[in-house]
Amino acid sequence: MFIQTEQTPNPATLKFLPGQTVLESGTADFSSADKATDRSPLAEHLFGVEGVAAVFFGHDFITITKLADQDWYVMKPAILGVIMEHFTAGGPVMTETAGMMAASTASDDDDEIVKQIKELIDTRVRPAVAMDGGDIVFQGFEDGVVFLQMQGACAGCPSSTATLKMGIENMLRHYIPEVVEVRAAI
Repeated sequence: MFIQTEQTPNPATLKFLPGQTVLESGTADFSSADKATDRSPLAEHLFGVEGVAAVFFGHDFITITKLADQDWYVMKPAILGVIMEHFTAGGPVMTETAGMMAASTASDDDDEIVKQIKELIDTRVRPAVAMDGGDIVFQGFEDGVVFLQMQGACAGCPSSTATLKMGIENMLRHYIPEVVEVRAAI
């Protein structure tokens, strides 16, 4: 098994590509070891590597965020070992009962503006952000403001504010005049 790594725009994160499917659908975001307990055997093992601050799973990648005082050259071999051992043993990434974040798919209950926002995020934003090892999930729309949650490499990334304001906000305002601002959900 050969696992590739890629830099992300966030210097505190690395994207690991195991060359196979990590999650069939959706994403899974673990901001602490406690949140991985009983939900993901792989995330639990990754948190066992000293310095791992967060774990994020996408369709075919794993994004690891490190603590500020740690160095990738020390952590990377241990992380690669955990990932290789897990996939070689054929263990599950998630437990059967663990929920994953689904796409922001529009529902019949959404008004027309929210449907348009979700459609643009799912078709134009999420695929591009996944390439950088992260995800952006729609959280709400109120008084012209779109609230989005940043995950994976996007959470805490120095360029995430620019991505929200210059990229996503400009695109949404172009297609949907009712959108006046985009903010990160807290």
